[in-house]
Amino acid sequence: MNKQLQMIPVLPSNDIERDIKWYQQSVGFKYAFGDKHYCGLTRDNLEIHLQLHRGTEEDPMLDGSVIKIFVPDLKPYMDEFLKRGTITAEKIKENTAWGTNEFGFYDLNNNSIFFVQDVH
Repeated sequence: MNKQLQMIPVLPSNDIERDIKWYQQSVGFKYAFGDKHYCGLTRDNLEIHLQLHRGTEEDPMLDGSVIKIFVPDLKPYMDEFLKRGTITAEKIKENTAWGTNEFGFYDLNNNSIFFVQDVH
């Protein structure tokens, strides 16, 4: 099993076209492939997918998902997302009890996205 593995989170969306625009503007991801039901977005070597859920009993939205993106240096991301208006300074947590610097925000479907730097 020397094969390199990759994990790609698939987040629920109730409007793929709207969310592609938001991820491009607010998070810096670029559209890679897809249609109005399922798409892939990339940024550097990161990839996330969005899957349409209609919010009905047969196809519920649930309460959103959580992804954590670990980075070696939080500051460039912190500066970028402050400039984009995606976060405010109050969202930045430094020297947490669990040994991280981090910030998080919600997308338009209540999915939580955290950028995290281990500081141990």
